[in-house]
Amino acid sequence: MTDIATAPIVADAPAHKVGLSAAAANKVKSLLTQEGRDDLRLRVAVQPGGCSGLIYQLYFDERLLENDATVDFDGVEVVVDKMSVPYLEGASIDFEDTIEKQGFTIDNPNAQGSCACGDSFH
Repeated sequence: MTDIATAPIVADAPAHKVGLSAAAANKVKSLLTQEGRDDLRLRVAVQPGGCSGLIYQLYFDERLLENDATVDFDGVEVVVDKMSVPYLEGASIDFEDTIEKQGFTIDNPNAQGSCACGDSFH
């Protein structure tokens, strides 16, 4: 298991309790470098949908909206909207790069169940 960092809060914004592994932070930095952008944040959200009722959204965003909760992980700002914060409290984001799987994963202790695809939860 990869260590999940606890990072300082971005000034004047509430904090969330989502963790980001070193592997995930490094992958985000690499993707931003490839894009030639240093003004983007990693946004994590929960939206209605999927076979179990809720799906994760993970994407780059240049906006910082009112009531967003943010935490900076060694130069990677992770943003969670106000409505998603309770669903993601204590969740951790990791990045796997193996022969079997490549991509970001979210381990969420609040998910009571998920579907076979692993993309949605309830």
